[in-house]
Amino acid sequence: MSAGNSATIGLDTARTQPVEDGRDEPKPEERKRIVVVGLGMVGIAFIEKVMKLDAKRREYDIIVIGEEPHLAYNRVGLSSFFQHRNAENLYLNPEEWYRGRPKGSLNYHLNTMVTEIHPDHKVVMTSKGDTVAYDILVLATGSDAVLPRHTPGHDAKGVFVYRTIEDLQKLIEFSSTVKGSNGAVVGGGLLGLEAAKAMWDLEEFGSVKLIERNRWVLSRQLDSDAGSMVVEQVRNLGLEVLLSKRVGRINVDEDNNVVGVTFEDGEKMDCRCIMFAIGIKARDELARKAGIKCADRGGGIVVNPDLSTSKPDIYAIGECASWESQTFGLIAPGVEMADVLAFNLTQAKVHSPRKFKRPDLSTKLKLLGVEVASFGDFFADRDGPKELPARHGAGKKEGTMNAKDRVKNITDGPPPPPVKALSYRDPFQAVYKKYLFTLDGKYLLGGMMIGDTKDYVKLVPMVKTQKPLEVPPSELILGAQKGDDDNADDLTDDTQICSCHNVTKGDVTNAVKDGTCKSIGDVKSCTKAGTGCGGCMPLVQSIFNKEMKAQGSEVLNHLCPHFAYSRADIFSIVSVKKLKSFPEVMKECGKDPTSLGCEACKPTIGSILSSLYNKHIMDKPLHGLQDTNDRFLGNIQRNGTFSVIPRVAGGEITADKLIAIGTVAKKYGLYCKITGGQRIDMFGAKKQDLVDIWTHLVEAGMESGYAYAKSLRTVKSCVGTTWCRFGIGDSVGMAVRLEERYKSIRSPHKMKGGVSGCVRECAEAQNKDFGLIATEKGFNVFVGGNGGAKPRHSEILAKDVPPEDVIPILDRYLMFYMRSADKLQRTARWIENLPGGIKYLREVILEDKLGICAELEKQMEDLVGTFKCEWTEAIKDPQKRKAFQQFGNTKETSEEAEKVEERAQQRPAYWAKESAHDDFRGTKWSSLTWQPMISASEFPDTPTGSSKSVKRGDTQLAIFKLKGAWYATQQMCPHKRTFALSDGLLGDDLKSDKLWVSCPYHKRNFELKGENAGKCNNDESVNIATFPIEVRDDGLVYLKLPPIEELDSVLGTKKWMVKKDETASPFEKLDQKLKGLKGRKPVEASHLNGTGPRAITAGGDGGMDW
Repeated sequence: MSAGNSATIGLDTARTQPVEDGRDEPKPEERKRIVVVGLGMVGIAFIEKVMKLDAKRREYDIIVIGEEPHLAYNRVGLSSFFQHRNAENLYLNPEEWYRGRPKGSLNYHLNTMVTEIHPDHKVVMTSKGDTVAYDILVLATGSDAVLPRHTPGHDAKGVFVYRTIEDLQKLIEFSSTVKGSNGAVVGGGLLGLEAAKAMWDLEEFGSVKLIERNRWVLSRQLDSDAGSMVVEQVRNLGLEVLLSKRVGRINVDEDNNVVGVTFEDGEKMDCRCIMFAIGIKARDELARKAGIKCADRGGGIVVNPDLSTSKPDIYAIGECASWESQTFGLIAPGVEMADVLAFNLTQAKVHSPRKFKRPDLSTKLKLLGVEVASFGDFFADRDGPKELPARHGAGKKEGTMNAKDRVKNITDGPPPPPVKALSYRDPFQAVYKKYLFTLDGKYLLGGMMIGDTKDYVKLVPMVKTQKPLEVPPSELILGAQKGDDDNADDLTDDTQICSCHNVTKGDVTNAVKDGTCKSIGDVKSCTKAGTGCGGCMPLVQSIFNKEMKAQGSEVLNHLCPHFAYSRADIFSIVSVKKLKSFPEVMKECGKDPTSLGCEACKPTIGSILSSLYNKHIMDKPLHGLQDTNDRFLGNIQRNGTFSVIPRVAGGEITADKLIAIGTVAKKYGLYCKITGGQRIDMFGAKKQDLVDIWTHLVEAGMESGYAYAKSLRTVKSCVGTTWCRFGIGDSVGMAVRLEERYKSIRSPHKMKGGVSGCVRECAEAQNKDFGLIATEKGFNVFVGGNGGAKPRHSEILAKDVPPEDVIPILDRYLMFYMRSADKLQRTARWIENLPGGIKYLREVILEDKLGICAELEKQMEDLVGTFKCEWTEAIKDPQKRKAFQQFGNTKETSEEAEKVEERAQQRPAYWAKESAHDDFRGTKWSSLTWQPMISASEFPDTPTGSSKSVKRGDTQLAIFKLKGAWYATQQMCPHKRTFALSDGLLGDDLKSDKLWVSCPYHKRNFELKGENAGKCNNDESVNIATFPIEVRDDGLVYLKLPPIEELDSVLGTKKWMVKKDETASPFEKLDQKLKGLKGRKPVEASHLNGTGPRAITAGGDGGMDW
């Protein structure tokens, strides 16, 4: 594979070609050829830098020869391969980038090994028999993973290393043959933890064991305290860690398959797969063969400070290079070498040549979910400092010894290192920090961090610059507790923010200032920041946002490609202009007034209209904007059924209502569970049963709990003074009043409240969007808390608020949030992003800084006055009731997933691990005939489109109508084999003439028209079948379909429904340990006299007469 020249390049190959833009091409003798051996991360970094620096002069053509069949890929992110299994996702540059270089400037050759170098003739030979001439040769051959060939059994089937994509592909293939067995990783360093994660992510092994010869992991980066904390966290994830263990033998069977290991201490362990990650060895064999000087101890091609080798015009960079008897296994030193060499080759004529100096080996990584960082001279307290800053006014460096000191050193033993350590350990939050300072505390030398690594990027330059500290050492640790976001304000431009590619803050700011980068994607492409391990991206984003703002260029926060406004902007426009439908909003605010919108903007516009006017969301103008939960007034579950949650205000419920819930659940076979918000959730309700279920509940005095909506969910409470002997406030009474006031109002995201009757805080009010804690004088009001993926403790808004003043304060707070928050933004993130945070919020809400408090209160008062129970309205409206059918053309029903009996209830089978990867779109049907399916009158004309599912044989199909046009597809989304495409939102892009339906489960977007109909825009691994469709004069919708038997054989529901035997129980091994009890005592051990529980039925002993 090549770009430009042909794959075979002989000695007489012309070294220049005409340039298409008409410029005079340098003469052949002026154009030099650089041959790069190795297309890895360092090799491509060198190529990119040379081409960038040589763009004007064009002194060089480059030929790169790569041994692997892949273009340069991100080896740091190798473990992500298990998620996508697509090598191209790891590529640092797409193939188009290589082909897009100026003609003749870059040729690349894959799957080709360089076998010989002839320095005297300046040529290299390849495994394909090609001879390639060079003017300059750059060796970037990298390293090999070490395999202990002295260990018996090292060549057995089931032994792997962790280094390349090919290694991972072999592991994936092998692991499927030993499912459920033990896997083992030998080596507890950076590579070992990555390898353990890779093996763990496969989900093929019953257990994964990490074997480390030292007493803790990451012994090259961390001390025993830090390493032991990492061990503890890794074990908590379920990975077994064996310390102080050395593998003496790999045990095999008669077919040379791995069956276990025997350690040097004689202990044995069963396993079927073992992966070695015990280090790397520089690949210097090619150089040795050519007579290039290599290091005898440790290996590696010996290089000078300018990266030159012992042979003229031959250089070495990256892991294969030995500088001052050291090789480096990190990407950052290799990139620095590439920088130095590229600069010297292109700029040395007008600038002083650069030298490679001692590299910074600081690292910041996330391994198995654990944040780990080490920086500077992080073992200075153990090994002594490599270098110390000069004392003020002194001529020698601190720590150097005169003759007298040396004599004393011999007689009394070496003195302790001139270093002081400052440590912080929090076992509860799993945080450890150790910073090392000079004896006087004026200079930071290095350190290590576990758990909390936010200050890493600020501390590294302190070590590099060796400037005296301006604060006491303790502030560097204690100060790290302040703030929660990555902030680059106090970083200098020369601060390195991306260690993988040696990118500084100045590199990012300059790229934005000169107009090169106008998006975060541009920044990643231009500077390479964030394209390695990705850990620097929050900081890169922060720098980009601030620089764009400083340049007067607003960082776009648009709702979606259809709108050039944020959610807050659109809310204001809709409110001021009193817009009441999606077409009106699109006409007023959209980029194209005729656009259909998409799955991102439709629900948001629908939410805004509800927040302002609170019309029933099933009314025709609004129904097409709703995601599936709101569309059917219930949370859709993974088998196509829905959950039903009636409101239980404040968690208070009567016995009669409990009985009503129980009888309904029993009649319809619903799975019951208590929610975290003190309500009862009933799962498994079929769409066609929802109206009847709601009717029973409404007749029993209940109403919708709005658990399906982005609105108030619950106001949780303890019993307070109602019952509790410690209570000092009526928490139940306040919670009920708040929930009754704010129920049904829709907001940018879900909202939760809590009221506690005293400081014991049993209602957990301080992790809610709003929470109250009773005091002797009233209530303390807290705001902006939430649990979830990024928990946040709430902050106090007001103290000792009398009960009558709570409502006005919360009215203002919630309406201000509804007005100004971003799309799907919780109150926690909203407050964090407010200018001034909680202080500013207090000024607006309590001091009326903006003069809008009266308006906010009135707007909320008007809104809560519009309350209606959406279930009741749907029950009473025949048109709304019609939406609750599984199929539009028949009253037949289909089960869409098998059920599993568990703990006396039924749940759907677990989702299968794999999607359906069949090429439904490319199915070759034997014949197609037109079949009438459904009346066209079932599809109302609405601006947002209408849809229905229909059934033919055992196959479910989806039909869509939009602006007079019709479309038909299969109903099943192949991603999780769910049957709900007809309930998905329609979206369009008028510029590209695309129309798609977005699956309501996980937003896979399938095109509906044109030559790409059936393709998935955001997941190439799946696609769907589409069918011709037309409406005829008889008023029926016709689909052109294959025979029923053939259709069912490809798309039948019974074929694709998720079955219970597809996925094993995640508790299979745990249940074995529990001896079959499955977490519960047997009935006879739980009840008196072993008789078991007596059934108490609604309607007396005879039960309810249904």
